[in-house]
Amino acid sequence: MLRTSLARAASLTTIWTIGLAGPAVAAEASAPAGTVEEIVVTAQKVQQDNQRVPVAVTAFTAERLRESHVETLADIAEFTPSFTAGVFNPAELNLTIRGIGSAEGVSQNAGGDPSVDVFVDGVYAGRGGVPDLDAFDLQRVEVLGGPQGTLFGKNAIGGLVQFISVVPSDKTSWLLSATGGNYGTYDVYGRANVPLNDRVFFAGGLSYKHHDGYEFNETTGHRVDDENLFTAQGAFRFLIDPNLEFILGADYTHQRQAGQPRHNICDASLAGGVHCVGVNPDPRVVDAYTDGYIRRDLATVRGELNWTTPVGVVTSLTAYRHANYSDDTPFFSNPVNPPNQIESTEIDDEHNSQFSEELRLAFHALDNRLDGVLGFYYLREDNNRTETLIQQFFLPVISGTAAYPQHVIAESKAVFGQADFKILPTLTATAGLRMTWEDKSGSFAGFVVSAPTPASLPPPLSGPYNVSASDSWSALTPHFGLEWQATPSDMLYFTATRGFKSGGYQGIAGSGPGAAQPYNPEYAWSYEVGAKTQWFDNRLRLNLAAYYTDYSNLQFSQLIPLCCVVVGNAAQARVEGVEVEFVGKPTRDFQIDGSFDYLDAQYTSFSPTAASNYTGNYLPRSPKYKLALGAQYSHDIGPWLGTARVDYAYTTKYFFDPNNIATQTQPAYSLVNARVSAASPDGRYEVALWGKNLADKLIATYVTAFPLFGQTLDNWAPPRTFGVTVTVKR
Repeated sequence: MLRTSLARAASLTTIWTIGLAGPAVAAEASAPAGTVEEIVVTAQKVQQDNQRVPVAVTAFTAERLRESHVETLADIAEFTPSFTAGVFNPAELNLTIRGIGSAEGVSQNAGGDPSVDVFVDGVYAGRGGVPDLDAFDLQRVEVLGGPQGTLFGKNAIGGLVQFISVVPSDKTSWLLSATGGNYGTYDVYGRANVPLNDRVFFAGGLSYKHHDGYEFNETTGHRVDDENLFTAQGAFRFLIDPNLEFILGADYTHQRQAGQPRHNICDASLAGGVHCVGVNPDPRVVDAYTDGYIRRDLATVRGELNWTTPVGVVTSLTAYRHANYSDDTPFFSNPVNPPNQIESTEIDDEHNSQFSEELRLAFHALDNRLDGVLGFYYLREDNNRTETLIQQFFLPVISGTAAYPQHVIAESKAVFGQADFKILPTLTATAGLRMTWEDKSGSFAGFVVSAPTPASLPPPLSGPYNVSASDSWSALTPHFGLEWQATPSDMLYFTATRGFKSGGYQGIAGSGPGAAQPYNPEYAWSYEVGAKTQWFDNRLRLNLAAYYTDYSNLQFSQLIPLCCVVVGNAAQARVEGVEVEFVGKPTRDFQIDGSFDYLDAQYTSFSPTAASNYTGNYLPRSPKYKLALGAQYSHDIGPWLGTARVDYAYTTKYFFDPNNIATQTQPAYSLVNARVSAASPDGRYEVALWGKNLADKLIATYVTAFPLFGQTLDNWAPPRTFGVTVTVKR
């Protein structure tokens, strides 16, 4: 299979190579009518033109984020190849890139980690979710697919997302923006860059976002799934001398809003259909006995020192991150239908502190024939989490409330290095290596808080327990690559990379031995060939990546009805795919862009129980095809500049569970967003009309099936939204 996949990928690359020189050279004779914007990325810890980086990187500039009215990571995922974003709740995303994401219940517990990492200005964003995109004066967002086991390393076995802010500068500028829209939307945002003197600069921003609930809880009479979010960000930049700078930055998030009760979709024809009586079939109406809540406070402080020396640039990045998070989420709720009442509620309360330090050297040697990065990384997380389950079923003996306190201290240490050597002026070889050590120790407990009878033991508790456990893992993750600059504007590359994801502990276990038993790490080898090309005097950019990845010891979660989510290792998987991205400017005023990906992600061996065999099934959240297209046109309207943009995305069906059953499937769907704006001649004023999900498609972000009761529990992406945004800047 590996040989066949690589041969297929090599054939695709060969096809591209045959025609690289012809059209590109011929186009040099004609005068350009507008060129595609160059994007500088830091996918390899140093600044590089994306077209010179031998890695598949999807980059969204600040302008693109604004023109497409991108607000969340879920928005970015819709228009990024091989990327899906599930939403367990706003602070617990489930990101999947190229078929690999954390199984339900893995990253949510105190001892688990995500498979796709998020970094904010170089700082690993662990627990508590990520700040709102509007909090930052973003320069760009980068999405890297596949294992990033050498330069980033921290469990980025599926890929990673980077938020990169604009660095404070000596230019005075400010911006104010206000938005109003349907569902009672009102957002305000402001930012400024102020030079305090010729060596000290400040930049900061404030944002407040509000909308009424997208769903209605007919039991309480309130709207739920709303938003009330305040964010702030600021940074000082100190130019100590021409070769030494220090950046001190901080961000803060404060969120208080109603919860996201799950909508029960019922099939009355099933055995448990009797429990569906009284459940409103409207997907935007829930029948929860409580609205629930989401409360989040997140703060980060970081210090970045950059020192230019004769041997290279030394960077020290030190950060402290603190997150307080709690939520109340009703899953089963049929209170309008007593006595057939089923209630299951999860209440999470988490307090996390995180300290990290990265020290690295970016160097050049041998008359710039050798470039590289050497570094050391340290991360310590102290996570206190209590999960409380309220279970109310027909049988009192399995009803009641149980609490599961967890306290986990996790440490990750790594040394890493990667170097590029120019064998020839157009041929470069890359080699990298990272050694990672992971340690986790914790205490885990489970006990009954309240019960209708003395004998009641609400699931999954089989008896009270209080245990301690610790374990450690290590991994060597190399990276090899070869890059050929076929022409000044066209590059071909091949990479082979090993990825690693740490083991962990159960979040909610039925017994002490189960809580103390860790699950093991995941491993992957990924192979990629790609081409990054520019055509017609850089009026067309066309990039291709084809990859094959072998995963072993894949972590999985299994829902046990009337019990719990059990995490373990039982899976091997094969993932292969092709990604194509393009940007074209036929004229100065007209741009088209888009992407297409083919993804085949299947389990090659997976039998979680003696009665189930998922071998050959597709990995969760892995649509076989995704297509994204965008068109943008700018034209003068009198003295003002008018711009119109339409974004279209199509995603084929995908599953939410390894069992691949129909009730846990998101059918194929299309998404249409649009924005029309008018800007004043000096660019100081802009008025924009925007709309998202204009066809009002119902798109699931989380689905859990309970066949015993003939129900699935669903969470939905936002419905059709639209509004107007007014911006004033200087």
